[in-house]
Amino acid sequence: MDFFAFPTINSWEEDVFQLTPAGIITVVILIAALIGLALLLQPKDIRSKKFSTRQLVFSSVAMALAIVTSMLKIFELPLGGSVTLFSMLFIVLIGYWYGPKAGLMTGFAYGLLQFVLDPVFYSIPQMIVDYPLAFGALGLSGFFSEKKYGLFLGYITGILGRFVFAFLSGLLFFAAYAKGSGMSAPLYSFCYNGSYIAVEGILTLLILCIPPVKNGLNYIKKMALSKQ
Repeated sequence: MDFFAFPTINSWEEDVFQLTPAGIITVVILIAALIGLALLLQPKDIRSKKFSTRQLVFSSVAMALAIVTSMLKIFELPLGGSVTLFSMLFIVLIGYWYGPKAGLMTGFAYGLLQFVLDPVFYSIPQMIVDYPLAFGALGLSGFFSEKKYGLFLGYITGILGRFVFAFLSGLLFFAAYAKGSGMSAPLYSFCYNGSYIAVEGILTLLILCIPPVKNGLNYIKKMALSKQ
């Protein structure tokens, strides 16, 4: 464990772990491996050098935009939950454009990237649930890539997937915070995590209903899927 992380104390005087430089390098290598795996998992009939390069570019840009917009917070709750400037949408789009395999791998990579930006955690299981699994769930949008209203259905499914893991994390690892709220641990986790995810989800769905936004995303999708 000393190679990967070292014990420390966070701003709430809690015992936590923080990644070492070697740990950060390890996670970055894993991020690159996940992005590469997303390219390799594409079906042979659409895999080509030009298409793979295009997917890599769009996936990287989506992750970068998601990181930037995740830092632009409309409001933030105590303990870290926040409504961001539509950051989840960018990862959902990769699944919607390239399918579930690419979406899930990109989501896992994005979750690890979020972790690298703030490499403090309570335990390995908590880190896995809160980062690669929670954000990886946004890639579930890929199962609706060929459906009518696929982006709407995919986005709702993706954020519900993220909520499930956020809820489990709150229940399994942060139940102690419910004591001062007067609520049971499951209800507290449901209300806390559901509040910020639901608000951002509703705002994003409203934005997606605006005709210029819909037309713009359809145009970008054609660019993302072009093999030329």
